[in-house]
Amino acid sequence: MKKSYGLSVTALLSVSLMLSACGGNNNGNASPSDSAAESSAPASSAPASESAAPSDNGGSGEKVNLSFWTLFDGGDGANMQALVDEFNKTHPDIQVKNTKLVWGEYYTKLITAVGNGTGPDIGISHTSRLPDLIDQGVVTSYDDVAQDASIDWSTFNQNLLNATVVDGEHYAVPIDTHPFIMYYNKKLLQDAGLLGEDGKPVLEQSADGFVKFLETLKSKLPAKDTAFALSPSNDDPYRLWWALYSQLGGNDVVADDLKTAAVDADKGAKAADYIQKLYTAGYIKKNDPDFYKNFQSGTAAIMMTGVWATGTWESTKGLEFGAMPIPKIFDQPATWGDSHTIILPTTKSNDAAKRKAAAIFANWVADNGQIWAKAGHIPSKPSVLEKEEFKALPYRSDYASVADTVKFSKPSTKVWQIRDNSSFKFLNEVWANKMSPADAMAKMQEATQKILNE
Repeated sequence: MKKSYGLSVTALLSVSLMLSACGGNNNGNASPSDSAAESSAPASSAPASESAAPSDNGGSGEKVNLSFWTLFDGGDGANMQALVDEFNKTHPDIQVKNTKLVWGEYYTKLITAVGNGTGPDIGISHTSRLPDLIDQGVVTSYDDVAQDASIDWSTFNQNLLNATVVDGEHYAVPIDTHPFIMYYNKKLLQDAGLLGEDGKPVLEQSADGFVKFLETLKSKLPAKDTAFALSPSNDDPYRLWWALYSQLGGNDVVADDLKTAAVDADKGAKAADYIQKLYTAGYIKKNDPDFYKNFQSGTAAIMMTGVWATGTWESTKGLEFGAMPIPKIFDQPATWGDSHTIILPTTKSNDAAKRKAAAIFANWVADNGQIWAKAGHIPSKPSVLEKEEFKALPYRSDYASVADTVKFSKPSTKVWQIRDNSSFKFLNEVWANKMSPADAMAKMQEATQKILNE
């Protein structure tokens, strides 16, 4: 799927148009999305690394200076800068300069700069965006430098790592996953008699068990309180649908050949029907103008969204909450998720010393995920989960296991168009009770194939 270095105007325009489909696009919803993963957590000072590596200049014998483009703001931005500062301190022969770009402009600027031969030595990419960046020749494989940089691929969570491998090559170093999880208000669950002595929800992990749990909340809590805070459209209900579809064993909506739509209509309809009934039964507040604020203000018993909300809830005075994987409603644990990864963009020279130094930096960041986890992310290396600094962070260990059950999309270059122009479009009609789940699946199959044919 790789193309030669250099981008055509048509390709640039195509990718630029995709930016409206990035995680931050809510089409008017109040819900933060993937963009919240870059900015929701409060800034905090990060302690020195527990595993500072010895200085290594990449073998050149001279100081190596690296340009690093990132898309992080808020808490994420502060934590990434803390990582860069600590790396520079412990690696005097490799110095990394962190340039923070605006999230909404990042991918366009990266693609354009690489096409012009003025791109950075290191960059950030979501796993979901890798296929298109690879296809456009924006990123290069790590495989020529991984061994010299002492990258041991076996030290990564293999579920997260495998999502970054395309055509047998490693195109990124994953540094986290930010999956879809469940948050709960301890006080409201306690009031409804649904909080165990361990501080966790009393909840049967099944389709009927979750409905019973919500019914109890609805019947026992004051009318002003919401049992389940969830957006009425787009990102988060789609993530819930993807999670339940995957729990049922549904295949990707794109076949292995990446050319054929492959919506599993029966499983997709079953997952959509289950969620539709949560809306129609009144467990989810209809047309919730700000479901994040609903939970944050203490008037929603549970909500589901990405782990980037953890930092926001932690900074909310008086909010007693917990976090956990979404329930196993169907056959197997599964959820939606994405990852931040560190990439090696194509450069004019592809300098070997710089590439090795960049790979050393990327691996070091993954090794020090306890700092990156402050915003709520799950580190990409299981060894980080055993560090005392990570264990000292509240909540994260309660959902860290989700890294093994994130269901990533196939490496299609059309994944974002399919999400916005097929999945969102028809599932929104289901949530509004304007279309049957079966009809939505049929239309999704047709629309997905049309997008793949374009």
